[in-house]
Amino acid sequence: MKHKICLVALDLDGTVFRNDKTISEYTQNAIAKAIAKGVAVIPATGRPLSGLPKEFAEMAGVEYALTSNGAAIWRLKDKQKLVSLPFSTQDTLRAIELMEQFACMVDVYFDGKVYTSPESLAKAEQFAPPEMLEYVYKTRNTVQNLKQYIEKNKLQAEKVTMFFAQESERQAAIAAAEKEDWIEPSSSVPNNLELNAAGVNKGKGLALLAQALGLEISQVMACGDGGNDIAMLKAAGLGVAMANAPQEVKHAADVVTDSNEQDGVAKAIEQYVL
Repeated sequence: MKHKICLVALDLDGTVFRNDKTISEYTQNAIAKAIAKGVAVIPATGRPLSGLPKEFAEMAGVEYALTSNGAAIWRLKDKQKLVSLPFSTQDTLRAIELMEQFACMVDVYFDGKVYTSPESLAKAEQFAPPEMLEYVYKTRNTVQNLKQYIEKNKLQAEKVTMFFAQESERQAAIAAAEKEDWIEPSSSVPNNLELNAAGVNKGKGLALLAQALGLEISQVMACGDGGNDIAMLKAAGLGVAMANAPQEVKHAADVVTDSNEQDGVAKAIEQYVL
């Protein structure tokens, strides 16, 4: 590598997290060693700020978080938003209406939190992956009329996200989203679809954070496993795909590490940072 790695961006689900949504002690220790060496380590996730796991968000030395696929970057000590790249209020409503024609569970991310309707949350067991149910119930805030609430409060969504029970419905929703030039669609798990404003993704967010920290993007290592990680892996000086990632994610990366079940993140940190 031409440049020393000074910033490590880590996706969570399928990357830092094992399949049971825990972080191994081995991986936690590797992250702590990188931080002790003076390297900035951040979660780079599709999750909102409220969805960060305590063992990561409260880890000593983790100062920033890239959330909602790069639409919001936070300084954790004071919950200060450093980067904000949301939909407009009008496009937030348009995105919801576009997805309402499909059989799915719709959630909307605002200012670090997730909002949904009681009707949508009632679909969680039908649409959300079983391993994510606890996280879904813990992070969702319900409002009786979601679109009316958005319009009344002029809210601008960081992200609109859906879970699907049928792959045919998901593919139809992806096709509809891809026709719109104001949407950046991606997926983080096999049965979901995530919508950001056009041009907003983890790669753009990571580049903006690196710039704010006075770093070149060549000094950044990023690890990920999902479709919403592709832009980040391409943008980073060193893009590291997990062994459990689909082929299109591996093709976007510079190297492939072991899977999330085999501490691939820890091994990548040991090899390229420590």
